[in-house]
Amino acid sequence: MKCVIMANGEYGRIDLYHHLFSSADLVLCADGGANYAFAMGVVPSMIIGDLDSIRPEVREYFTAKQVEMRKYPRRKDYTDTQLALSIANRFDADEIVLLGTLGKRLDHTLANIFSSLELARQGIKIMHYSPECVVYLVTKNIVFKGCQGDIVSVLTLSEEAQGVYEKGFEYQVEDIVMNLENPYGISNELTGKSGEVSVKKGVLAVFHYPQEISSPFTE
Repeated sequence: MKCVIMANGEYGRIDLYHHLFSSADLVLCADGGANYAFAMGVVPSMIIGDLDSIRPEVREYFTAKQVEMRKYPRRKDYTDTQLALSIANRFDADEIVLLGTLGKRLDHTLANIFSSLELARQGIKIMHYSPECVVYLVTKNIVFKGCQGDIVSVLTLSEEAQGVYEKGFEYQVEDIVMNLENPYGISNELTGKSGEVSVKKGVLAVFHYPQEISSPFTE
């Protein structure tokens, strides 16, 4: 079950996202993410949140399309993105791509990444996608496609990550320990068309800056 979650963040050129939806089984919009779905011509499976950021014409359009809208109180303990992640989990999604979760608001970006940690620990493939950067959350291993010279940074999201390997990079890494306070896994480069990152214990964030746009769904 492949799921796309559209948050109400920064997207840039919306024409660079169309390739994502053909292989998605489920599309969820977190509140104002519905505005971007409307602009892209995408009809979501569900819209979730306090629904205060959806433009009136967008809400009217998706109501006519009989899109389910789950409304939550504005004052709540969870963000709309967290609520969407919870719904994706209930649908047994095993691969989730989040859009509009990376941007200039560093606090929002970090909150979105941290919000997906729990599902990553459950073995669900988590990716935060933009055309300029894809952030993979890794608890075991991942192989992703790219181009020679693509910049890739690896950081630990846990206090310590043990048994970290990086293959297919200029700087090969074998069975090392990464600590939260020493982020030395910055700005490595792919030497070919794919890279592999694995960890025995802990959670890694792999930041991939691709030179070419491709689908973020992994094999």
